[in-house]
Amino acid sequence: MFQFGFNMFHEISRPFSMTYKCYSVSMLPGNERQDVERGGKIIMPPSALEQLTRLNIEYPMIFKLTNKKTKRITHCGVLEFVADEGRVYLPHWMMANLVLEEGTLLQVESVSLPVATFSKFQPLSEDFLDITNPKAVLENCLRNFSCLTTGDVIAIKYNSKVYELCVLETKPGNAVIIIECDMNVEFAPPVGYKEDEHIRRSGADGAGVGMDEDPSTMMPEPAGFIAFSGAGNRLDGKKKKLISESESEPSASQSRQPYVRGIPDYDYVIGTLRFIRNSRPASAKEDTTSEVPFEAFKGEGFTLRPAKSKN
Repeated sequence: MFQFGFNMFHEISRPFSMTYKCYSVSMLPGNERQDVERGGKIIMPPSALEQLTRLNIEYPMIFKLTNKKTKRITHCGVLEFVADEGRVYLPHWMMANLVLEEGTLLQVESVSLPVATFSKFQPLSEDFLDITNPKAVLENCLRNFSCLTTGDVIAIKYNSKVYELCVLETKPGNAVIIIECDMNVEFAPPVGYKEDEHIRRSGADGAGVGMDEDPSTMMPEPAGFIAFSGAGNRLDGKKKKLISESESEPSASQSRQPYVRGIPDYDYVIGTLRFIRNSRPASAKEDTTSEVPFEAFKGEGFTLRPAKSKN
C-alpha cells in the first residue's frame, strides 16, 4: 500500500510581484535612519511579509526593482517591514539610479540570483585614492548590501565622507548575491584619473610631510648670559680674515640647547593622567643659605715650620 501525506512533495515557491509608491528614507516617520542610507536594502510594509510567507519565498529575500517609465532595473534586499501600507522606502542613491521621484510607482518582484565570485568597481572621484586600504573599507561597507547589479552607482561612507562607486562588472551574472560568499574585487582607475598628475601631486604632498626635521632646531634659544658670544676687533682697525663661512656666523644648533630624547613611560595605563612638576619654589631658608656672598682670601693658613715655644 502507498501512504500519501501532506508533506510528501516540497512546496513550490511562487513569485512575489507588487507595485508600491516609493519614497526616500528621509521621508520615513520617526528618527533618522542612517543605517538604510549606508546600505542596499529597502523598508517594506508589514503586509508584504505576510504575503511573502504564504508564497514560500526563498531566503535571503532578494527583490528586483523596476521603474516602468524609464525601464531602469536594480536589485536589493529588505531590511525591515515597518513601512506604511502601500509604500516602500529606498536609499537616496538607489532612487537616483532608478531616476525616481517621491511618490513614483515602483514594481517590486522577488528573484533568485547566483552567488558572486567577482566584481569590479570604478570610483567616481580621485579622492578614493587617498584611502589607505580601499579593499578593507569596501568589504566593511558591503556588509550592509545583499546584492550587486552591473551598472549601479553605489554610495559608501568612510570617515564622514561619501564615496560613489560604479559597479562595472559582476560574475557569474549581471546581478549577484554577496551574502556569505568569497568574492574577488578589482578597482578600475577613477573617472578623470591621470597617473602623471597623481604622481606629481603625491610627490609634492610627500615632500613636505615625509621630510625629517632636525629636533635640535625646535629647541628653545638659551636665555640669559652666554659665554664667548661677543665679537672680536683688531687694534689696527682691519677686519679679520674669515677662513670659512661657518666661522663667520655661529650655527643655530650651537646656540640652542642640546636635544635630549625623552624616556617613554612603559608602565603607563590608558585613561590615567599624571601631572609631573620637576621644579618647585624654593623656601626662605634655602634662599638664605644658597645666596652667601663669596669672599676671597678668607681661608686659614698653615706653615711647615713648627712654632717655637716662647719660654
